[in-house]
Amino acid sequence: MAKKNSAFMKPLQVSEELATIVGKGPLPRTEVAKKLWEYIKKHKLQDPKNKRNIIPDSNLAKVFGSSQPINMFKMTSKVSAHLKEPSLSHR
Repeated sequence: MAKKNSAFMKPLQVSEELATIVGKGPLPRTEVAKKLWEYIKKHKLQDPKNKRNIIPDSNLAKVFGSSQPINMFKMTSKVSAHLKEPSLSHR
């Protein structure tokens, strides 16, 4: 019997705002997180004094809903709002 994929591996639809950063979906949460961190590091968006804080650029501000610095642990809930189950309209 095949092992079931965990919820983290399930491909999810990505919002337009998040797609500008991680690419078009569907993508699993693990891949979204990986690409999000690649973007943050590439654009040097971590606060140099406190690496746990992310300083959003204009693209990330659309995802986070604010241009204020955000703690990396709170970032997950903001990103989750931009992920949803793919629609099954072909049924």
